[in-house]
Amino acid sequence: MSAGDPGDGLDARITGVEVSAYTIPTDAPEADGTITWDSTTIVLVRATAGGATGIGYSYADRASAALIHGTLAGVVTGRRAGDVGAITMALAQACRNLGRPGVASCAISAIDVALWDLKARLLGVSLVALLGGVREAVTLYGSGGFTSYSLARLERQLGGWARDGFRAVKMKIGRDIAADRLRVRAARAAIGPDTELFVDANGAYACQQALAQADAFVEHGVTWFEEPVSSDDLDGLRRLRDRMPPPIEVAAGEYGYDAIYFRRMLAAGAVDVLQADATRCGGITGFLAAAALCDAWNLPLSAHTAPSVHAHVCCAAPRVRHLEYFHDHARIESMLFDGVLTPVDGRLQPDRSRPGLGLELKPRDASRFAAA
Repeated sequence: MSAGDPGDGLDARITGVEVSAYTIPTDAPEADGTITWDSTTIVLVRATAGGATGIGYSYADRASAALIHGTLAGVVTGRRAGDVGAITMALAQACRNLGRPGVASCAISAIDVALWDLKARLLGVSLVALLGGVREAVTLYGSGGFTSYSLARLERQLGGWARDGFRAVKMKIGRDIAADRLRVRAARAAIGPDTELFVDANGAYACQQALAQADAFVEHGVTWFEEPVSSDDLDGLRRLRDRMPPPIEVAAGEYGYDAIYFRRMLAAGAVDVLQADATRCGGITGFLAAAALCDAWNLPLSAHTAPSVHAHVCCAAPRVRHLEYFHDHARIESMLFDGVLTPVDGRLQPDRSRPGLGLELKPRDASRFAAA
């Protein structure tokens, strides 16, 4: 094998794993049905091998960065860059006594994304080319509409996405039953009759409340009800799915941290559409596992937030229906990275001319948000 053969790159040993965290204030106070927030933290991993550096990240607490720095970086260093599957298995084993969901899974996810990005860069190809594309671009839905927004801001944000060609938009609900109905009515008026309207309660309702809301929302063309009850209440989700007025679909899964979670949700018949988040569920590797489960259950898959991570893998997974273009994450990724994709007619098309995810950190811009 010659020195220039791509195989040499994949056999290169990982020489460094660096982690940093950045906390970015929101552009306005934000809330959903259950929590409020005024900032978002991104945990960034850079993995180096063979003269290339891969980037991965998760929207997570700084505790994930501490876990990577103190424990997981050492699991990765010295291994072959091409052996992503083996490394991810080793990371999961290293977290056995720590508790896999939550902090640990977000840490694993950030590393896994960086390793896939590194692998593609070593081969000099885009991530979608490495994975094997099934579509040229992925459909987006605009996501925001926080419960903390005034009606005017809600209408301006959702209406703006509709005018920009997004086929669907999503708003938060769950704080006030009566107010939610007024806000849904206002959202429909702002986006017009041809744009799909999604709602997300983040598990704020009880079953009967959610069903009553669905009966009211269907009059305004709502077609998607995300986490009407807690995503841990699989029986409740199944009962609601069975009783939802057509054409409303039940969606959940964003809090899935491994394939077992998704398998249980699908086996329970709890959702019409499964959601998965590569920054939580084990990175690109975990997202592909969720996609395989959707293949087996013949159900669609929707990617949760982090558009710059998901664009490539969404174009490689057959069952993917769409990708959430979340206001906070789209804003943060544009602030921190060069190479961020721009929506065109409500779709994201990966740039095959750039290796890996096509992202490069802007160190000077990022440094002012460095977490203490």
